Amino acid sequence: MNFDVYLKNYFKTYYFYFYGVGDFTIFFGESNSIELSLPENLQQIVINQFSRVAQQERCSFFGNVTLGSSISLSELRELYHVVVLAYGAESDRSLGIPGENLKGIHSAREFVWWYNGHPDGQNLEPDLKSTDTAVILGQGNVALDVARILLRPTTELATTDIASHALATLEESCIRVVYLVGRRGPAQAACTAKELREILGIHNVDIFIQESDLLLTPVDEEELKSNRIQRRVHELLSKAARSKPKHIGLNQRELRFVFFRKPNDFQESKERAGHVSGMHFEKTVLQGVSQGKQIAIGTGEFEDIKCGMVLKSIGYKSVPVDGLPFDHKKGIVPNDRGRVLSNPSDPTVPEKGLYVCGWLKRGPTGIIATNLYCAEETVSSISEDLEKGGLIPSSALEKPGRVGLLQLLHDRNVRIVSFSDWEKIDSEERRLGSLRNKPREKLATWDELYKAIS
Repeated sequence: MNFDVYLKNYFKTYYFYFYGVGDFTIFFGESNSIELSLPENLQQIVINQFSRVAQQERCSFFGNVTLGSSISLSELRELYHVVVLAYGAESDRSLGIPGENLKGIHSAREFVWWYNGHPDGQNLEPDLKSTDTAVILGQGNVALDVARILLRPTTELATTDIASHALATLEESCIRVVYLVGRRGPAQAACTAKELREILGIHNVDIFIQESDLLLTPVDEEELKSNRIQRRVHELLSKAARSKPKHIGLNQRELRFVFFRKPNDFQESKERAGHVSGMHFEKTVLQGVSQGKQIAIGTGEFEDIKCGMVLKSIGYKSVPVDGLPFDHKKGIVPNDRGRVLSNPSDPTVPEKGLYVCGWLKRGPTGIIATNLYCAEETVSSISEDLEKGGLIPSSALEKPGRVGLLQLLHDRNVRIVSFSDWEKIDSEERRLGSLRNKPREKLATWDELYKAIS
């Protein structure tokens, strides 16, 4: 019994934990920010885990294959007894407020693609020279990662695997002040302690936090009692708020945490038509909606923050493909423990042989460990269904599997990238990186990638 792995559209250095049993297909999507979020030793652990599975005889890797254009979901289901979709959340949520299309406003996903060397992000060309202030909407790990890239000395970034075109732009950056803005308070900040410690420890960056924002209500205290991670985050923010800035007036960089603010509209520059010049925020207060959950509601008071660049880190959303049941409101595939449901109100009748895991299954939250448990649950469902005999009836004809898939892709002139091709890309990036004292030098264009495997 074998299983095949597909990387949707892009076949660069993406790292995943995944497990497989039986004859089925796993179709991976794109992970947007993991490379520079992980320390080098952890990156290598994940690479090794991925490589061990991909190198098994029972596993085939097909890169540069796009679900929906290279092959349809219905065709995959005809070829395999089981299909597991794990292509994540590769689109961005929209705020839907005035001015969102002004120049100088980008999604954090686009920005992360740009500095991580994703070929589709190379042409982003963020303007870091026309302003000294950037606002980041959101306070999760991706928001912190983006702020870290903007504030960290480029002499330090030069020894990481950041893309060369991004490093060159950052070396000329005029950004000196970065705002991290959240709708709720520090007790609800969505980042983890590790990411927060890293950005608070950047050399020559002053941290500004209003101590009054850190005051806890009884409901906040209840939330923190049951959440060790958020409790540690609040402790770190409190300590940073008590530390006095060391570099005021020395043209050093500043990181300003702003809580209890929600975006109302983007302001257009009077000097540069079509460009953002600031943001109009409404102050918020928290209101309990259920046990241990508070939401931000507007107070009717407003304030402005002037800036020439905005990065939206307000969450990702998954995209549907033809033939896949999809909940557009929640942005997930309706499922019961990973079993795809045509009718969400009736979990007793799942789609035969169709499963989902990861952000596509439960929404864009969680880290690698969360995805691990999520994948284990889906695999458990597959195992249960196999044992019951419903997936592969004894009278069923054998399905074509990878042989049929290879023929179909060949007929359509789809250029498949094998795992050995991926290893060539990996090897070439490492070789180029060693020449510059870096872990790797990203091949950031499609031509470079194809040349590496020619």
